[in-house]
Amino acid sequence: MPLSEQEQRLLEEMERSLYQHDADFVATVGSHRGKPNYTIIVVGALMVLAGIGVLVAGVALSQPIVGVLGFILMFAGVLLIVAPPRKLQRQPSSGFNASKPGGSGKAGSSSFMDNLNDRWDRRADGR
Repeated sequence: MPLSEQEQRLLEEMERSLYQHDADFVATVGSHRGKPNYTIIVVGALMVLAGIGVLVAGVALSQPIVGVLGFILMFAGVLLIVAPPRKLQRQPSSGFNASKPGGSGKAGSSSFMDNLNDRWDRRADGR
């Protein structure tokens, strides 16, 4: 059942309030927001499949080192899918695109907010 307009406005207001008053909580809980990077997922899946192939080849050739390398390749592929490197992740989008009441809603203001969010993320990561 979809939310009514009043419920959507109330939810957006609560979200804005959370972002303003409890930024540390948002940084820890909302660290995986945004769209998934499908390229990383596909590369990880291909690594898993290649690792399975190398593992089977190691068993067929009776070479334990080849099997271990196949397992390591599979493990690296799963890690890549589950926890992609931060440098390769897409930037998370802000949860809402609300303009200031009575404001003109300029396109430049959203990039200003994106810059502030990026600076906050870098500060939270300790860079």
